[in-house]
Amino acid sequence: MPNSAVDVKNLSVQFGDFFAVNHISFQVNPGEIFGFLGANGAGKTTTIRVLCGLLIPTAGEVHVAGSSIQDGELAIKSKVGYMSQKFTLYNDLTVGENLDFIAALRKLDKATYLKRRQELFDFISFDKPIQTTVQDLPGGLKQQVSLAAALLHDPEIIFLDEPTAGVSPVSRERFWSLIKQLALQGKTVFVTTHYMDEAEQCERIALMRDGKIIALDSPDGLKTSTFKNPVFEFEPKKKLTFEEVLAMDKEPVFSFFEPYGLRFHASISDPNLWQKERPRFEARFHIKPIKPSLEDVFIQSVEAKHL
Repeated sequence: MPNSAVDVKNLSVQFGDFFAVNHISFQVNPGEIFGFLGANGAGKTTTIRVLCGLLIPTAGEVHVAGSSIQDGELAIKSKVGYMSQKFTLYNDLTVGENLDFIAALRKLDKATYLKRRQELFDFISFDKPIQTTVQDLPGGLKQQVSLAAALLHDPEIIFLDEPTAGVSPVSRERFWSLIKQLALQGKTVFVTTHYMDEAEQCERIALMRDGKIIALDSPDGLKTSTFKNPVFEFEPKKKLTFEEVLAMDKEPVFSFFEPYGLRFHASISDPNLWQKERPRFEARFHIKPIKPSLEDVFIQSVEAKHL
């Protein structure tokens, strides 16, 4: 078996006639920050639940930190930390009480627990009284305490399912600095997010759609493979009507034309046709070449309608 932190082969999860995950295969390297992107319902959380030993797959092979489903769910659970997209600490308990409870569930001895707790408080720069009730913490600090809880048993792999949803940009930046520190410590971090600026910080990204992985590469690699032809920014010289925007999307010269704030990003379908048609568009837009963003990749690959 390869020295992968995560090794998935032909994984499927089926509910009745519906495939939530449909024969996917991929590997994650030790110490890698690995991103998992997809629209809601694409199968990301279902996959993570299997990898954490929380859900038995319908088919396929899964090895996580050297353990498989066949070794028993506890073999995997002891090696992974999981932070769900919903805040899972008890709001009416104190920070200390929450961590005491998790330590008991993990069967950590007192000396190990207290040492590890202090290490994690130092790691997240927690400076509040340990008797602080969780509901009284700011949103960003709640997420950091939740991360500390997931790390309490010192797992090899940390699964973070939309960990920064609903927190401020400053808190998101702080959280990602912690993620990078974990990777530097040799931890493998598996993260889902809807924030493209966060996804840019992953070393590799798997794109999921309808239960399948449709692309897997570095952020730059995904941009290159998704857009074979040049991408341009179009800034209207005067405001467009809704009908005009719809008409632009149907222009044969574009393979991709999507709003981006007050401007538009577009990829041409044929360079020769573009040279012929460009003067017509320059009468209505300021046009400049740009590098495609990861958001452009996501819209084109994941959100676009595929017939």
